[in-house]
Amino acid sequence: MNLFIFYLLTIKGKESLFFNGKKTLIMRKADIVSSIAEKTGIPKVDILVALEAFFKEVKVSLVEGEPVYVRGFGSFILKKRAAKIGRNIKKNIAVEIPEHFIPAFKPAKEFVQAVKDSDHELVEHAADDTAVEA
Repeated sequence: MNLFIFYLLTIKGKESLFFNGKKTLIMRKADIVSSIAEKTGIPKVDILVALEAFFKEVKVSLVEGEPVYVRGFGSFILKKRAAKIGRNIKKNIAVEIPEHFIPAFKPAKEFVQAVKDSDHELVEHAADDTAVEA
């Protein structure tokens, strides 16, 4: 197992995650609320309520099997995963995993292009080793 040392530092009100000497800024829900409040002058409480309502509606729609389309941003959709045989490595037995759906996000073309055109530095992440519990 790779050993990573994580440091949570506060820089200009944003929490930064350092690992392997590379800096990655993480934007959390509180940061989004603060950013919108600064730009619009709307109280943070009202923004938080609206944001939570949006998240709830997306979840409810996906649970009911309805995709959510936000023009210019992207689509919250369901992806079908085929049935397969998995493995319980502790007991060394085969386990049947039934067909199921998972939530997914598909960004809009404009969104993808905007990210491609941005000049931010690419930081590679190892999916298994970079999880942080705050």
